[in-house]
Amino acid sequence: MRLLIQRVSRASVVIHGELIGRIQEGLLVLVGIGMQDTEDTAVAMVEKLLNLRIFSDDDGKMNLNISQAVADQPLGGLLLVSQFTLYGDCRKGRRPSFEQAAPPERAQALYNFVVATAQGSGIRVQTGAFREHMQVELVNDGPVTLMLDSAELFPAK
Repeated sequence: MRLLIQRVSRASVVIHGELIGRIQEGLLVLVGIGMQDTEDTAVAMVEKLLNLRIFSDDDGKMNLNISQAVADQPLGGLLLVSQFTLYGDCRKGRRPSFEQAAPPERAQALYNFVVATAQGSGIRVQTGAFREHMQVELVNDGPVTLMLDSAELFPAK
């Protein structure tokens, strides 16, 4: 699983001219599901995401996690957007290969599990729509952008 995390002051998703997800301060997270991913992977990745200290405290140091940063922000939270292209392999040729991305049905089930797991934390969660063409707009705060890859965080034994 790959999570491209962007700390934002605001972000939104529009599909066919309709706003379907929006947050103010928080994290826009592009979620890619790989062939090897499981529900255990999803739980570990969401836990890592929720506990990353990437928001500034009163001294300007990145010491706060998402729940601490948006506790008093009614429109703050997570915006989770499915993004199979995070598994695009551009090493050969000119067209990316997506062989390492999970098939759509399996990816959708795991993406939904990621969303439900994040919602279980009590954080406000908004989403995009799986397998839809989306316009994602964001104002990256910092900018702060990080990539989490389960293959690197939790290598197979």
